[in-house]
Amino acid sequence: MGTDKRNRQKQNRAAAREARARMQRRNAVKSRAIKWGGLAAVVVIVLFAVSRLDSGSSGSSTDTTVASSSSSSSSADTTTLTTLPGESVTGNTPCPKTDGSVKRTTMFEKAPPMCIDAAKTYTATFDTSEGTVEVALDTKKTPNTVNNFVVLSRYKYYDGSYIFRTDPSIDIIQGGGASNSDDPGYSIKDEANGFKYAEGDLVMARTAAPDSAGGQFFFVTGSKASLLDSQGTYVTFGRITKGLDVVKKIIGLNSGSGDLGGAPSRPVKITTVSITEK
Repeated sequence: MGTDKRNRQKQNRAAAREARARMQRRNAVKSRAIKWGGLAAVVVIVLFAVSRLDSGSSGSSTDTTVASSSSSSSSADTTTLTTLPGESVTGNTPCPKTDGSVKRTTMFEKAPPMCIDAAKTYTATFDTSEGTVEVALDTKKTPNTVNNFVVLSRYKYYDGSYIFRTDPSIDIIQGGGASNSDDPGYSIKDEANGFKYAEGDLVMARTAAPDSAGGQFFFVTGSKASLLDSQGTYVTFGRITKGLDVVKKIIGLNSGSGDLGGAPSRPVKITTVSITEK
């Protein structure tokens, strides 16, 4: 068999694996959910979804209620948002170059290895259509989570993505894709627990299942996020050092309609997420 033919077959197999992976993610009924409750009842709120939310669907879990909007939701909450096209990585994920020369990559077969130096300090700068937010990443308490975020950022995974959720009921804004169905193709392990959520925190989103975070995140914009303290399992890995007014402005754009507490009344685009290290 010729070399060209073997290469074509290898490429075809890789493309088929990627297609199967995408189909499995689309068809998986996984709800990134947060539960919070009172003494009399438990209210279940869908916070983070890896795959699509089906209005009226009973879902795949008996302990999860999908708090999606009705099918009559206005077009403001269903604006078609698309992220920039990206490359795919098959096999092991190599550490990205730090000079910004890598092509935007949005699909990975495996979680990245440890690429950062946990003894250094890392800052993430979110340039958005509503302003700039700077975050000090916590390499001491959550080095693995920070590593995942830094690697994705340096692969430009977040460039051209959106803040697609604004939820004033628990004071969070969520992003990391065009919608809550986007993920990088893998998940990472939860790093510690017992978190208390405070204004200015940067936190990983995940499903109701443990060890299911991937690429999505949320910013805490106010005190109502303390409703999540009883769980404390969503990993906080950074704190806003500049731009708290920006995230507050974004949650103020809540349209009052849509899934997951409501979409912004206008698209909030993340132009770039850049990383500096010292």
